[in-house]
Amino acid sequence: MALPQITVIIATYNKTDWLEKVLYGYSVQTYKDFDIIIADDGSTHETKALIDGFKKDYPVNITHLWHEDKGYRRQKILNEAIVKASNEYILFTDGDCIPRKDFVETHAKHAEKGYFLSGGYCKLNMDLSKTISEDDIRSHNCFDVKWLKSKGELGSKNQLKLSVKDGLAKFLDVVTPTGATFNNCNSSAWKADLIAINGYDERMQYGGPDRELGERLINNGIKTKQIRYKAICLHLDHARGYKTQESLDRNLAIRAKVKKENIKWTDFGIKKVN
Repeated sequence: MALPQITVIIATYNKTDWLEKVLYGYSVQTYKDFDIIIADDGSTHETKALIDGFKKDYPVNITHLWHEDKGYRRQKILNEAIVKASNEYILFTDGDCIPRKDFVETHAKHAEKGYFLSGGYCKLNMDLSKTISEDDIRSHNCFDVKWLKSKGELGSKNQLKLSVKDGLAKFLDVVTPTGATFNNCNSSAWKADLIAINGYDERMQYGGPDRELGERLINNGIKTKQIRYKAICLHLDHARGYKTQESLDRNLAIRAKVKKENIKWTDFGIKKVN
């Protein structure tokens, strides 16, 4: 069976130094049948300038989707990106997650009708995040455990994720107690399945809107597949100034209702219900 054409949606907001590293990562992917939409939640001109610079000589097409900065509206721009996606399969990630060279290929190989894929990440500290250069990404040194440990601290869980391959990675994905949830930094799904549940709930701010989307996919009959040890990305460190207890509490209430009432469709998504 032919592997799917993929649209990679990268969410970003005002972090050009991290986004630059991420775009270097997608320029050296082993799988080439994809394009990129950068879902920009209102960044300043510096982000546009960076993206325009990459567009001039990049191996795949990049679309910069932007809306005005009116506070945290990430789910709205992600919904616009879903609609804009030209391919049947969508891989979601963030502008602070550097993909390993086989990242897109891994999602493509494990894509299956009736499923969404749940990946994980290796979270780096700020010193390691800053240390990684363009050359380190192009040479793939930054995914080498020995290289990372020579540059700074690397936790044992991250060492394991970066070290395992093939059969062992498959085994760990089966036995891991971590649930196969939908995570914005590393998950993929069929566009038709996302449209069927009306995309992200735009009422939700930071703290679980991706999990909620995954829960509605499951309520709508979509199963999950764990690839957290197979699809590897490096999560660069950053502050979370937009994180508030109010938004966390509101999001938890929405998710609790989705679970209790087996809700599949949100009235606050791609199509707005008046």
